[in-house]
Amino acid sequence: MKKKRKNMSHFFVAMAVSAMLTSCMTTRTSVGAYSQTQGEETLYAKGRKVWLFWGLIPLNEPNVNTPSDGNCQVVTKYKFVDFLINGFTGGLVTSYSINVKTKKK
Repeated sequence: MKKKRKNMSHFFVAMAVSAMLTSCMTTRTSVGAYSQTQGEETLYAKGRKVWLFWGLIPLNEPNVNTPSDGNCQVVTKYKFVDFLINGFTGGLVTSYSINVKTKKK
């Protein structure tokens, strides 16, 4: 009985550690002349992408707006809320936050 508890605790520790390893995943994609544009960075739109079964089946296709001139930066992040969703569901549901940033002139 003790060995079974020890194995179970090792399993939960391994799950917690693996969930925390993805906490700093960030992807930044500049579109158009965003990187050459001067100005203050502002949040234009945001959304959340959700998957089922550890990222195998997409549940939604978020429609995140972009500016009409096309100059923006799309930032995909694994935030604390996403970590909680992933942790409470054991990875069955996974989500990522999407932010679209522009620069004010």
